[in-house]
Amino acid sequence: MSIALDVKGLSAGVEGKEILDRLDLQVPFGEVHAIMGPNGSGKSTLCHVLTGKEGYLVSGSALLDGRELLDLGVDERARLGLLQSFQYPTEVRGVHLRDFMLEATDERGIAREEAERRIDDEGMRFDVTRFLDRSINDDLSGGEMKRSEIFQMAVLRPKVALLDEIDSGLDVDAVRQVASAVEAMRSPLLGVVMITHYNRILKYLTPDRIHVMIDGRIVDSGDASLADELESGGYEGVRRRLGLELTATTPERRPSDYFTETPFDV
Repeated sequence: MSIALDVKGLSAGVEGKEILDRLDLQVPFGEVHAIMGPNGSGKSTLCHVLTGKEGYLVSGSALLDGRELLDLGVDERARLGLLQSFQYPTEVRGVHLRDFMLEATDERGIAREEAERRIDDEGMRFDVTRFLDRSINDDLSGGEMKRSEIFQMAVLRPKVALLDEIDSGLDVDAVRQVASAVEAMRSPLLGVVMITHYNRILKYLTPDRIHVMIDGRIVDSGDASLADELESGGYEGVRRRLGLELTATTPERRPSDYFTETPFDV
C-alpha cells in the first residue's frame, strides 16, 4: 500500500519553546487516521507545520506521495495536493462559493467544464448546492461550514486532507452529519488526517487508525479500542500505562494571528 503522508522525526518550535518532538506518522492512501490528544499536545501545530505556516523552527521530514514538503512554500504544498480544513472557518463577504471554487480549480489546472461538473455533483452529494451562490460561509451553522469545507476538498481532490478539530463546537446532529461527510470523502487516492479532542465523532465513523499525541509526539497507535480507553481513563491513564511522566501544569499558550484556528493555540 502506497503512503500518502510520511512524517519522520518532525520537530518544531517557536520562540525557544519545543512543540513537536521527533514525531513520526504514516498515513496510507485510502485510509482515515484520527489523532487525539490533550490541549497543548501539538496537534494544531502539526497541521501548521505541514501546511507551511511561518514562524516555526522545523527539522525532520514530511513526504507527500514521496515528495518532500518542508522545503516548499504554502502554495506549492497546496498544488502538490495538501489541503487543510479550518477549525473555525471564516466568512468571506462578497466572494461567492461557486466563484471561489472556479478560481481554485483553475489554479489547480482543472478544465472549466470538468470543474463545473465537479461543483454541481459534489454540491449535491454534500448538500451545499444552496450555498454556491452566496458569500463563503455567509450565515451558515457550524455543521454547514464544515460540510462546505469538505465539499471544497471533494472538488479539488487533494492527496492528503488535514481536518483540524472538524467536530469542534458542533451539536450532536451536526457531528453526525460531518462524520458522514468524512466517510463520503474516502478514496483510494486520498489520505485523511482527522484531529480531535474527543471520541464523540468516532461514534459515527470508523477511522482505520487512531493515534494518541502527547507532548509533541505520537506515543501510541491502535484501533477503536484506543479511543474507548481514552474515554474511560483519559490521557493521564495512557501516560500511566506507557510509563510517561505525569503533568500537572497547564501548557504555555500564545496568542493567535489571523490564520490561526483557535484563540490560543499551540
